[in-house]
Amino acid sequence: MSKIDEVQNEIKATPGLGRKMAKYSAIGAVIAIPLPVVGPVLGAIAGAALAYSKRKG
Repeated sequence: MSKIDEVQNEIKATPGLGRKMAKYSAIGAVIAIPLPVVGPVLGAIAGAALAYSKRKG
């Protein structure tokens, strides 16, 4: 089982985690819009990773 499969299974098994990751992704994307190097895509990824790590840890 790869790490991606583990994360997907944990998101499915934990109620509300996917919704929280989506919310943090949107916030990260909006915050990163004015930063030309980072951009909204990397901001969204960082936001989702933050939500996942806060929930897991």
